[in-house]
Amino acid sequence: MATNLDAEILAHLQSWQGRSEIFEDLLTPAPLRALSATLDREDALPVAGTELPPLWHWLFFLPHHRQSEIGPDGHANRGGFLPPVPLPRRMWAGGRLQWHAPLQVGDAVQRVSTIESVTHKAGRTGDLLFVSVKHEVHNAHGLCLSEVHDIVYRPAALPGDPVPAPMAAEIQATWQRDITPDDVLLFRYSALTFNGHRIHYDRKYVTDVEGYPGLIVHGPLIATLLLDLVRRHTDRPVRSFEFQALRPTFECADQRILRVCGEPDAKGSSIRLWAQDHEGWLTMQATAELG
Repeated sequence: MATNLDAEILAHLQSWQGRSEIFEDLLTPAPLRALSATLDREDALPVAGTELPPLWHWLFFLPHHRQSEIGPDGHANRGGFLPPVPLPRRMWAGGRLQWHAPLQVGDAVQRVSTIESVTHKAGRTGDLLFVSVKHEVHNAHGLCLSEVHDIVYRPAALPGDPVPAPMAAEIQATWQRDITPDDVLLFRYSALTFNGHRIHYDRKYVTDVEGYPGLIVHGPLIATLLLDLVRRHTDRPVRSFEFQALRPTFECADQRILRVCGEPDAKGSSIRLWAQDHEGWLTMQATAELG
């Protein structure tokens, strides 16, 4: 299939490589209380000094673009920190994280973000553009967290586009939990992360414009649920986490489930994690290394 991203456009997009931005924030307890409720947990109320659970830093460093700066998909208009990719569909493809020191309620924190790479690939339905962003989070004592965040941009869906063959998830898991990813759960997580992306709450947009069969469950929410499963079975700290989104998970209007699964190794220090949809297809796979 002919590409719409010619050499000139690709070179322009790749000129974003190396760009950086700095964001400062204060780790406050209210978002932690709200996410705990959203994940149906009975946590003690967070106070100054409470350690953030792994991935809960995603409740902070939120972009606050003015309403006039929002594009048609609910994200900010392209061409600021992220390159202005001329492909309409944007998804969080995966990430790799390493914790160096705890983040705690009350910390004044700084995140330094850098565009590491802008990479083009030709897929079966057209262009794919991958943008990798490295984040480093510091508190007063130094570096606490390193993260690489992978974003994929895709063309609009067309009738007759080939659909990648799904992979069946493993049937047996030592740990597993079933969640109902309904409209309310998706709304609450979007609100907590100030995420205006319409694929998570606007059913008409996601079906008519982006061509999906229903609302899409946030990739970061699924990743958070995977590590929440770990927390429900062990108190050992997470030292690193790597995850990859393989297939969209769709909201279940008829009360279908999302299942998160975990399989620890013999020492309990490395956990294979995966998520599957209501049809049993593998939607995300991950690995957590524990301290």
